[in-house]
Amino acid sequence: MKFPQPLIEGRLIRRYKRFLADVRLPDGTEVTAHCPNTGSMLGCQPPNARVWLSRSDNPARKLPYTWELVETAPGTLACINTARPNAQAREAIEAGRIRELTGYSHCRPEVKYGEEKSRIDLLLSGHETEPDAWVEVKNVTLEENGQGFFPDAVTTRGQKHIRELMAQVAHGDRAVLFFVVNHTGIETVRPADHIDPQYGQLLRQACDAGVEVIAYRANLANEDGSPSGEMELVEAVPVILEV
Repeated sequence: MKFPQPLIEGRLIRRYKRFLADVRLPDGTEVTAHCPNTGSMLGCQPPNARVWLSRSDNPARKLPYTWELVETAPGTLACINTARPNAQAREAIEAGRIRELTGYSHCRPEVKYGEEKSRIDLLLSGHETEPDAWVEVKNVTLEENGQGFFPDAVTTRGQKHIRELMAQVAHGDRAVLFFVVNHTGIETVRPADHIDPQYGQLLRQACDAGVEVIAYRANLANEDGSPSGEMELVEAVPVILEV
């Protein structure tokens, strides 16, 4: 997938109230952009960081700008818009680029399921030999020394999703936790035991129970570190579960 229009570069002034970010544009104008991320964004909001915004011409929107990318270190980009990963994963699956999930003829988003009243991000069906696959998508942007970690804050919601996936395996279906790596500096993905040890413990239990865990990285940047304008998932990233 691609951004529909060229992104607008600026400098981050501050993020506040979770959903708002003040940004200074190259001409000195200061704008308030929507910050589409409810998480802590740990490591993704350095002071005066280069950021890139998309702009909507929808007159009904109160804030026309949306914060999309941030330069977390020189030449290293991360996508902080958590509305993007589901679309990235779906496009890659339907294009046959996710080898673990090829062969399904139907892909439905936001399907209600489970005893804890959840919605699965993607439900794959219509495979000739495989059962339906319930796919939960997570955005990975927390990076430390080339390692990606999830979550970036304690997540009871994420723990619920893992329990729901284990239940689907018990029912005879496939269940897949799909880490979308939206950070160009991440080489491996691990559970963030130092942030949410219960999530890490539950994830390992889920793997033992048959939940599949995969990770793919997006091509956010050109060779010089500038935004590519694209967000395709292009390569698998190892998931390491050992403590």
